[in-house]
Amino acid sequence: MDEIRRSFDIDAIRADFPILERSIHGKPLVYLDSAASAQKPKQVLDALMSAYQDTYSNVHRGLHFLSEASTDLYEAVRGKTASFIGAASGDEIVLTSGATMALNLIARSWGEPRLQPGDEILISIADHHANIVPWQLVAEKTGAVVRAFPLEQDGTFVMRHLTDMVNDRTRIIAIPHVSNVLGTVFPVAEIAEIAHDANALLVVDGCQGVVHMPVDVRALGADFYVFSAHKLYGPNGVGVLWGRSEILAEMPPFLGGGDMIDRVTIEKTTFAEAPLRFEAGTPAIAETIALGAAIDYVSAIGMDAIRAHEQSVLNYAHQRLSAVEGLNIIGTAPGKSGVVSFTMDCAHPHDISTIIDHEGVAIRAGHHCAQPLMDFLDLSSTGRASVGIYTKPEEFDVLAEALEKVRRIFG
Repeated sequence: MDEIRRSFDIDAIRADFPILERSIHGKPLVYLDSAASAQKPKQVLDALMSAYQDTYSNVHRGLHFLSEASTDLYEAVRGKTASFIGAASGDEIVLTSGATMALNLIARSWGEPRLQPGDEILISIADHHANIVPWQLVAEKTGAVVRAFPLEQDGTFVMRHLTDMVNDRTRIIAIPHVSNVLGTVFPVAEIAEIAHDANALLVVDGCQGVVHMPVDVRALGADFYVFSAHKLYGPNGVGVLWGRSEILAEMPPFLGGGDMIDRVTIEKTTFAEAPLRFEAGTPAIAETIALGAAIDYVSAIGMDAIRAHEQSVLNYAHQRLSAVEGLNIIGTAPGKSGVVSFTMDCAHPHDISTIIDHEGVAIRAGHHCAQPLMDFLDLSSTGRASVGIYTKPEEFDVLAEALEKVRRIFG
């Protein structure tokens, strides 16, 4: 990077994101949809373009200069990621196509060979579909059962809701680090102790966690932690699966193909050691290198500084939106992170999103890939404004004013 920032400079950070200079429908862009996918700084865009323009070649297989250069850049990201999340080594980092792929890999490679009829997979009612559906598919094959523990109506996590459901058949507990709808921060370290006392594994969907706060997977005590690059200001098509080395070593491959093998004959194939045995085929080379640039970017600013900034913005957002007549904030757990979900008594979230888009404001509207949570809350959908590293408090003033326009139209 050109500069390692010692303090949080929101104007300098926003200047790093070219798309924030855009106008939408003649209005300055107010991007409040980072929970769905974050925008990309020029440092990441430059790294992506350089990987294609300057060093592009397939990795791990060539002995020529470009292949070796690409391999070095690609593999450096594994170690960089390990340092970023506190993993013991780069050998615990499996590079995938995204968090969804990572969760399916865990379900298929760890869950399917081990689960027995009657075994239980315990999830949160607030889990994203990506941390529900893979477990349902494995349960159908193995005879295991998926059960969900509730939250309080305001989104607060209460430990007894979990412990009341843990029993001697619990094999897996799968939770989000942070709910993508409610913003609830789950106490991962405490849940890890509960899981391990029950001889179960803890799987954490970290997509909304690693982007908002420092993460140390060893301190958290989880067994698996996954996230996607595109929410961490990186490119699409890349994700990370961290798993404890002793667990990864016991798991069979998920997909077969090139680069995950040791020796192939017509009769039999032996496989590479983890993590390569889980990385069949040509990977997203340039995109993975750009993920490394994204990690450099947020690391230079500092995750503690990012969290402090975002929490300040989120607190202002709650205050400002609470003053909008007829607006109800969904999810008010103490210490929440990242998002403000809401409904209005006069309009459907889809109508809200469409109208405020013409004011230049981008939010998400829908079930947010969390239909079981919507059913639990007796809602069909919500609007969701989410914060990122580049979000300013005054952008929620723009959102609030746009919502007043919604009220004038429908009220």
